[in-house]
Amino acid sequence: MIPLLAVAHGSRDPRSAEAVSAVFERVRALRPELDVRLSYLDHVAPSAEDALDELASGGAGEAVVLPTLLTAAFHSKVDLPGVLARARKRGPWLRVRYADTLGPHPLLLDAVERRLAEAGARPEPGTALVLASAGSSDAEANAVVESMARELSGRGPWGEVVAAYASAAGPTPGEAVRSLLDRGHTGVAVSGYLLAPGFFSDRVRDQSLAAGASVVAEALGDVPELARVVLDRYDAAVAARHAAV
Repeated sequence: MIPLLAVAHGSRDPRSAEAVSAVFERVRALRPELDVRLSYLDHVAPSAEDALDELASGGAGEAVVLPTLLTAAFHSKVDLPGVLARARKRGPWLRVRYADTLGPHPLLLDAVERRLAEAGARPEPGTALVLASAGSSDAEANAVVESMARELSGRGPWGEVVAAYASAAGPTPGEAVRSLLDRGHTGVAVSGYLLAPGFFSDRVRDQSLAAGASVVAEALGDVPELARVVLDRYDAAVAARHAAV
């Protein structure tokens, strides 16, 4: 089988790497015959470049590289392609199949609903929901979060569902919560559309609670749906490779 190299963003917060590692342990359990490797763009070893070099030096002729990100933005459009371009110069015999980012994907909505239910939030007409992502300067990435908020609205009787962003765009989670309460909603639940706990999940929680949110769900982290999305992306990249041959 073609090896899978996942590339996550990386964080100084050890909770982030622990959560991402747990997701890929699930992936290995689901498909034990698959060579699954995990690397990072920043802060955590191994780096994506080191992992690619290890694959090339170990004799791999091909690999699927998975940007382990919830939206396609700067890291998947610029950073990681740059890493791949440099790796191709060092090991031109390693053919790289670039998979899609994890999101958007319907299973991620299932994961959001799982985390909300675990936190005690239930869709009710009087309760609004904020879907809070890290945020990006890439308008297309933010539009994906807005689209997912609309899809969540259609899944349950929430009073209203809006997107919010912890950085780079607005509204912030705190602004979104206050606005929804001002519009007459009796409660506001917040779900972080975030891969793992860390700086942004803490910001979402702190701002949301300070603004009056009744429930703040955890980052997606180690949930079964994420492992299934990983394998969907891997399988799609392999199928595209075979179709091109």
